[in-house]
Amino acid sequence: MSLMKNHRSNKHLDPKAPFVIDTHDLSRSPGSMREVLLEVEVPRAIGNDVIAIPEGSLIILNVRMEAVVQGVLFTGRVAGLAVGECVRCLEQVDIPLDLYFQELFTYEPETRSRGKEVDLDPEDEEDPLPTLVEELADLEPTLVDVVVPNLPYRPLCQPGCPGLCPECGALLAQDPTHQHDLTDNRWSGLSGLVFEESASVGDTKHLSDDGSSQREQEES
Repeated sequence: MSLMKNHRSNKHLDPKAPFVIDTHDLSRSPGSMREVLLEVEVPRAIGNDVIAIPEGSLIILNVRMEAVVQGVLFTGRVAGLAVGECVRCLEQVDIPLDLYFQELFTYEPETRSRGKEVDLDPEDEEDPLPTLVEELADLEPTLVDVVVPNLPYRPLCQPGCPGLCPECGALLAQDPTHQHDLTDNRWSGLSGLVFEESASVGDTKHLSDDGSSQREQEES
């Protein structure tokens, strides 16, 4: 099941949570920057029922934080390995990911009010940006939003995968000449029967003038 993005501010964030980044040591002067490189263990699978970055796997985060008037702009890349099953042959599919992301976290209202007033776009009010909580930013919803759309809806182990044999389930990619006898087994019991020679279609010599057979005349 894919994780869904939630931009609503949380009242509290755990600073030790895998995707939470502390911005305390970043100056609030616009233009101030800091970079971090993190190796994070994924606490929950990121993806869908078919393919995902598995729970417990490692991803690499290369993040640049930049102070702007409204808040802190996070720009970076996430690298990891998505694992799933080929929809045709059910073999494991591994897809390396290296994705770009960017997200603006606004300052909390009380922090914002101490600085320069910022005119907010009405559209932003309808779909509010994520907010720093006690100068902490939770990047998990952002990463979910960038990873999930880049996962294939129907993953394949290789282009043109032939899939499985519908008769026995064999991997057709391993044996391209694989095939089965198409004889209908329901008629196999008739193969040993021997029929007496009979007249061919259109042969009327065995019929009398009235159209009855010789055997019918003898019986009568």
